[in-house]
Amino acid sequence: MENRITESSSNHNDLEKMSINQLLTNINKEDQSVAFAVEKSIPQIETFVAAALQRMKTGGRLFYIGAGTSGRLGIVDASECPPTFGVAHGLVVGIIAGGDSAIRKAVEFAEDDTEQGWKDLMEFEINDNDSLVGIAASGSTPYVIGALEKANANGVLTAGITSNMNSLLAATAEYPITPIVGPEFVTGSTRMKSGTAQKLVLNMISTSLMIGLGRVIGNKMVDMQLSNDKLVDRGTNMVMNELGITYEAANVLLTTHGSVRKAVEAGRAV
Repeated sequence: MENRITESSSNHNDLEKMSINQLLTNINKEDQSVAFAVEKSIPQIETFVAAALQRMKTGGRLFYIGAGTSGRLGIVDASECPPTFGVAHGLVVGIIAGGDSAIRKAVEFAEDDTEQGWKDLMEFEINDNDSLVGIAASGSTPYVIGALEKANANGVLTAGITSNMNSLLAATAEYPITPIVGPEFVTGSTRMKSGTAQKLVLNMISTSLMIGLGRVIGNKMVDMQLSNDKLVDRGTNMVMNELGITYEAANVLLTTHGSVRKAVEAGRAV
């Protein structure tokens, strides 16, 4: 096994002897380094987003693939794009080793299958207009590596998010993204700092892509799904402020037209 910083010993010893306050304080100290690690990866993220955006502008999709925590984080980010930005559910897709049941309960050895990742992607008829982000803190997950290798061979744009330098994932992905967060608070528990870094990077990728696709105006989620009272209220306030009308009039426009964007367009057309 190669030398992995994600498997190196924690900077903290005798965790079981720490008070609750000491545990929380030391975890927080470790977490504070994550954003700086991600900051150093911005040039890597930027080049991938620019390439993926060109494909998405011509109908391409974005796929995330991972195992365990990495797979779950990809699914979370993908699942939040439709309600936040009003895009179709198939535009951003998250896939996890072991299938949907693995979202809640670990599926033993699912991550060790080098062929299954590509099989799972083929169920979505992934093609050379799409982009694929492999997520693996270790940078060595066979399920993810195998999928990226096949994707490369089939003209799919590939990126990889890992917290280990010189990993197989970084070598396989066309666009490696490597926020190096260092040892975990609990040795090897990559659901902690590595997982936080993955979440930050995924937020950056999807949000910048959605903005690039015109799904945000100013700083507002003008295409968000009005799926609960809070969002209806938020949308009503957005329409009210944009058009300079009463809350009641804005609410009528919003509920009639179904989105902030359409409500504002209708209000301006009057």
